[in-house]
This record gives sequence, structure tokens and C-alpha cells, in this order.
Amino acid sequence: MSTQTGVLARRVDVAPTTLLVAVGDLFFIGLFVLLGELSHGVEPLSQPLLVLDTYVPFLIGWLLTSILGGLYTRDAWRTPKRAVSLTLPAWIGADLVAQLLRATSLFHGDAAVTFFLVAAAVGGFFLTGWRVAVAWATG
Repeated sequence: MSTQTGVLARRVDVAPTTLLVAVGDLFFIGLFVLLGELSHGVEPLSQPLLVLDTYVPFLIGWLLTSILGGLYTRDAWRTPKRAVSLTLPAWIGADLVAQLLRATSLFHGDAAVTFFLVAAAVGGFFLTGWRVAVAWATG
């Protein structure tokens, strides 16, 4: 157990800024999903479970890749360049995980190359933009 705690401690800085970054990440992933659902004619207020079912695979993917990649350490947003170099690959990994999850019977939708590319671009834009803003604000 202590080995697992040590590994997690090296990948997550317990600090107010880390919490702010995590909340922002969740917000921007949610914004990406929400805008995508709206663009496909989904009414989020009348179909919240459908929206949640789209959000959760990306959330799972992001939690896996961001924690494994150390994206919740101060180093991850030390500079704008560092923020981009870590955030974009982590998001692409999260997108891949999400697509694989969507290919199962656990979630609606399927794994589609076009959706992977759109998610990589739009979600990547939101998350890297957010992380660059954090780097500028805290640098």
C-alpha cells in the first residue's frame, strides 16, 4: 500500500492550485462533450443521462492518462510549453481510451476514427488552452 501511495504522491501535488486545475479540466472536458451533444441535436436538459454517458468515457480516459502522466504536479504547468507538451499527448491517450470504452456495450456510441480526430482536436484545444492559461497565471 505504501508503494502505491508513494507512486500517487509523485504524480499528484496536494495543493489548492492542483484542485483548481482538476476542476478546470473536468469543466473543459464537460464543455467539449456538451458542445458536441448540442451540435448533434441532443437537448442536455431533457437527456442528461445521454450526455453523462458521453462524458464518462472521456472522464475515465482523462483520469487514467493524466494521473499516470503526472499532469497534477506543479511541473505539468511550469511553463506554457511544458503544459502543451504534457497535456496534448495525455488528452490523445484519454480520447483513445474513451473510444475503446465506447466500442463496448458499457456506453452508447462506437469507436469512430472521425470522432477520435474531432475529440482530439476540440478537446485538446480546450484542455491545452486551459493548461497554458494556468501556466501563464502561475508562472
